[in-house]
Amino acid sequence: MIRPGSLAGIAACLLLGACASERVVLLPSADGHRSAVVVRDQQSELLLDQPYAAAVRRVGGNGSYQSSPEEVNERFSAALAAQPPRPIGYVLYFEPGGELLTPASKAEFDKIRKEIAERAASEVMVIGHTDRVGSLPSNDELSKRRAEGIRELLIQSGVPAEKLEAVGRGERDPLLATEDEVDEPKNRRVEINLR
Repeated sequence: MIRPGSLAGIAACLLLGACASERVVLLPSADGHRSAVVVRDQQSELLLDQPYAAAVRRVGGNGSYQSSPEEVNERFSAALAAQPPRPIGYVLYFEPGGELLTPASKAEFDKIRKEIAERAASEVMVIGHTDRVGSLPSNDELSKRRAEGIRELLIQSGVPAEKLEAVGRGERDPLLATEDEVDEPKNRRVEINLR
């Protein structure tokens, strides 16, 4: 005969048994850079610093092992499929003193706008920049015009306006630090951050 109090004990054991292990797997980074994570509890600390390195915590002991793409797919495919797309960043460069893209950036823009238009539920931040030639107020205005111009081109290619935000940073965030009045092509840019 099972007593009423025993049912609660059996249910608790079943629940604990179902949650008896925790697993952490370090996935490869999207950009190929090395990454690492430390898995720590009161008894131990494990460093995972290779793609697919894994740690498992179980009642009775922790351990590490080398997982694989196949195991990750088998165990975590539903969770991975539910993730939003990873953020993407692009940089377009401009000719000196104006809003005309360089020839290389014009060609790149055609690829970018296609990807942005096809990406579901994206948010796009367009950030304009200048080099240090000219006054601070005029560079603020130029960077804003560059960002707004790219925003308009994206709208014309089918990206909904409500997904886009454009801001100008003037000469405040250079890719390459220079003295005032130095013409630096890498600083004449628009960054497009897609998330």
